[in-house]
Amino acid sequence: MSASIEQSDQARWSDVLWGTHAPVSAVLAGGIILHAVNINISATMLPSIVSEIGGQGLYAWNATLFTLAAILSAAVTGKIFQRLGAKSAFALSGVVFALGSLITAAAPSMPIMLVGRSIQGIGGGMMFTLCYSMIVFAYPERLWSRAVALLSGTWGIAMLFGPAVGGMFAEYDAWRGGFASLLPVTGLYILMAWRMLPSIRKELSPVAPIAFGQLALLAGSVLAISTASLSTSPLGAILGVALSVVMVLVLMRREKTAEVRLFPRGAMLPGSPLFLAFAVMSLLIFCVNAEFFMPFFLQRLHGLSPLVAGYIAALVSIGWASSEVYSAKFTGRAMHRTVLAGPLVMLAGTLTLALATPMHTSAGAGLTTVLALSLVLVGIGIGVSWPHLNTFALQFTDEAEKENAASALSTIQMFAVSFGTAVAGLVANLSGFNNKNDIGATANSSIWLFVTFAGVAVLSAVASKSLIATQKVRAE
Repeated sequence: MSASIEQSDQARWSDVLWGTHAPVSAVLAGGIILHAVNINISATMLPSIVSEIGGQGLYAWNATLFTLAAILSAAVTGKIFQRLGAKSAFALSGVVFALGSLITAAAPSMPIMLVGRSIQGIGGGMMFTLCYSMIVFAYPERLWSRAVALLSGTWGIAMLFGPAVGGMFAEYDAWRGGFASLLPVTGLYILMAWRMLPSIRKELSPVAPIAFGQLALLAGSVLAISTASLSTSPLGAILGVALSVVMVLVLMRREKTAEVRLFPRGAMLPGSPLFLAFAVMSLLIFCVNAEFFMPFFLQRLHGLSPLVAGYIAALVSIGWASSEVYSAKFTGRAMHRTVLAGPLVMLAGTLTLALATPMHTSAGAGLTTVLALSLVLVGIGIGVSWPHLNTFALQFTDEAEKENAASALSTIQMFAVSFGTAVAGLVANLSGFNNKNDIGATANSSIWLFVTFAGVAVLSAVASKSLIATQKVRAE
């Protein structure tokens, strides 16, 4: 029996949850919970927020700027960890997160709200990245897989609490209290991290240089799309989209020749196996943005309470997590079939949402059930494919760039969320989403939004077919 297998056999959950490593596990799980719950309570409370302070045209910017800030902060977190050490780095992430929460709680207008959300994104992105970075330094290698599973499982559980917390505050028109409630919790978390974490610095493995040029292009492409969504004329929207596309193309060209790259070699080469793997991942993540917009549609078009709407929207995450656990066991042809099936399941879910969501005059238990099942399908669509797409991405990467590939997976996921919400915001606003008092316009925007997601699911199906064909050739 090999040493790696023997080490794996020795790993027990009790080693992670109890004894020497228990304090570190508590801090890392706490950071994941804080970040995940914040994402969900924000989405659940957002319809109530725009009702009070306005800014419905900037609805998608809440997720776009939050995620974009998280991407940029994650890129420099390694430097902060190396410079400050574990305790101070975690404390700094908590202070920044708390500052963002304070600004959002007191925001008198949507632009101020977006400033707070961006600062929350910086703190949350640092916290999320630090939690995963600590695994290598705080646990022996035999416990790494258990520690990763702990954080993944914690994220899934936390996604169930977010709608409850956000819905509770929204039900009583107290959304400011929802953000304010994060302040004492964050203060407690900072204290816990300072007292319970070991003093670790990343001194033995210098952090690689940061690809600031590519990061700027990535951020610029998202902001260009987001700005286009504010345009009142089709020409302005077209120019914003064109600028975004140009920035993406420049990013791809720069990645081919730059000494310091954001992604592994070949990731930005159209048609390459790695490019196809990242493309399928990005397109599927794009469609998951249905979860962000559904609380608004469920409350405005179907008269559901914020609490119920939040939980129904969270079915996307539940479908994703549960199907991913089931699908991970597949290998060989069964694995290929699930990767091919994922986009088709996603397509079925998004098309059903396009048909059922605008039926605001027929709201009832039956229609609500259809919407809920459709959201589960959207989650399953990505969940059955996700573990295998991650595996493909690592398999298609040269051995020397495995570490960069692991980091790129996180960057791709967050970029797809940010870019997807920006594009969805553009489509929604151009199709009537911003007409606050016109329920017909809101229904029309839901049609166009989910038809757009369906179109992206079709592209994902085409890309997944090419990916599997390429993978079969490599296997032969």
